Amino acid sequence: MSIDLSNNEFQGEIPEVIGKLNSLKELNLSHNNLSGCMPTSMGNLTSLESLNLSWNKLVGKIPTQLASLGFLEVLNLSQNQLVGPIPQGKQFNTFGNDSYVGNLGLCAFPLSNRCDNIEGPFFHEEADSESEFEWKVALMGYGSRLVFGISAAYIIFTLGKPKWLVWKVEKAGYKLKR
Repeated sequence: MSIDLSNNEFQGEIPEVIGKLNSLKELNLSHNNLSGCMPTSMGNLTSLESLNLSWNKLVGKIPTQLASLGFLEVLNLSQNQLVGPIPQGKQFNTFGNDSYVGNLGLCAFPLSNRCDNIEGPFFHEEADSESEFEWKVALMGYGSRLVFGISAAYIIFTLGKPKWLVWKVEKAGYKLKR
């Protein structure tokens, strides 16, 4: 049995239930917008001969369970955002660099990248935490300005002297017209 759902612009994660397709020989989900991690249940696809997940947005590590797929002849995980060591053993020792092209965070055989520095800059978790930190800083800045603006407006209008504010705004507008 073969499944080819390539070039469909599918989004979301590959479901864990895919591991129950025991008689599956070929799976092609390439050229979609699939995200998230590769499910570990793919290691249950014991009849799988060809797996193509290239040109998606998959992140995380390649599940070590895939190394137990003894019939796997074709593997293409290129152009994703996978990280960490490439599983070793059985069929994984036969795949070349082209199976992993575009995954800058991958390391180990057959790639020349060594896994000495496993906590490299390409790990998905670090990218998320940096992005989250940037948003927190931006929100703190906007939030403090908003609180200051509302407080100033409250003080001006509760004192009953908005004339001062009107005078300042008119004066600024008059300067701009000149």
